[in-house]
Amino acid sequence: MTTAADDAVPRLRVVTRELPPMEDVLAYTTPYDPLFWSRRGESLAAFGDLLTLRFPGSRIGDVSIADRWRAIAAAAEIDDPVGLPGSGLVAFGSFVFDPRSERESVLRVPGMIVGRHSGRAWVTRLAFDDTPDEPEPELPPRSPFGPHWAASFGPGRLTAGGYQDAVQKAIDLISARELDKVVIARDIAGTIPAGSDLRRLVRSLLEGYPDCWIFAVDGLIGASPETLVTVSRGTVTARVLAGTTARGGDADTDAAAALALTESAKDQEEHRFAVQSVLASLRPHTSALAAAEQPFTLKLPNVWHLATDVEGELSAHASSLDLVSVLHPTAAVAGTPTDRAMEVICELEPFDRGRYAGAVGWIGASGDGEWAIALRCAQVDRAAPTSPTAPITAYAGAGIIADSDPESELLETRVKFRPIIEALA
Repeated sequence: MTTAADDAVPRLRVVTRELPPMEDVLAYTTPYDPLFWSRRGESLAAFGDLLTLRFPGSRIGDVSIADRWRAIAAAAEIDDPVGLPGSGLVAFGSFVFDPRSERESVLRVPGMIVGRHSGRAWVTRLAFDDTPDEPEPELPPRSPFGPHWAASFGPGRLTAGGYQDAVQKAIDLISARELDKVVIARDIAGTIPAGSDLRRLVRSLLEGYPDCWIFAVDGLIGASPETLVTVSRGTVTARVLAGTTARGGDADTDAAAALALTESAKDQEEHRFAVQSVLASLRPHTSALAAAEQPFTLKLPNVWHLATDVEGELSAHASSLDLVSVLHPTAAVAGTPTDRAMEVICELEPFDRGRYAGAVGWIGASGDGEWAIALRCAQVDRAAPTSPTAPITAYAGAGIIADSDPESELLETRVKFRPIIEALA
């Protein structure tokens, strides 16, 4: 295993072979440190820590994790007759929200990956090229799931009352024209039994939120509704979400909630800031970039979102990681203007977001990849050697503009906590 401090480019040997179709791959990752990515049944499950790049802060642009990955991919010997998204050489990544974070950003290449896409399945074996020759990759045994477990949660460093105070301070700054929008988050903290099979949490999110990006990377587990960027054979797509309301309790109130969201000037303004942020970041790297003039309403089990899809073509030899570096942080999770919003977040949030609201996803040898914003998630940390429990922290935020109301924004965060809280119940 190597880290970001190693200057030599590792030479990898990668062999992919097709398998009979399968419905579920989650059992092929590890219970204690799952590496997993899935949406609508198309999934990657991995285990083994062959190569790990860790970087202080995000540092996607300066040290250039993207350039480091290009060098690794160029030096790799890859045998991949499958040729589907996620086959061949793949690294899983998770990056911090703020470069000043005490946590590290990480890019991990596993030793084995089992994947499925478009009804086909495969297994990939990855090794260093000086490893003795291995036989053809074979499907590893499934790891049985451990017993069910539940989490215990309480207030985090920013209580409900403290959150409303922070929102009011943000509104005051916006009214003073110091910025147009800022996203203020709060945390809740708890514990889970030490040694818990974390795939139980992943499974619950898979069942409850199949249309979201379900991820588990380096202890960060969640179900994000928001695509940061995907790149596939030169085509770039992104989905912008900003503007939220809770689902109604019956068909009539649910339809009324969706209609009210589309007619909300506050939510439309918040959404417009987020879309403009994404378009401005992507334009220098794409051609034929297009986005709908009006957002649509995206229905999730717990909320309605205003959503806009963006699509374009790469104009240079950029990778999905290059686009991550220019897109993050978007106005949807930071604010407008971004630099001032990041400062306000530091002033008003009494905690380190870590990798919450950062980028999470995967990249392949060609630079194609899928990246989401790490939302509706929780960070699980390792238990102390003698502790019966392990710490877990969940996060949720809301976009604040001049017309925001502190109590309404608090209620929005409660709705956004629901996916992870219910999955951990």
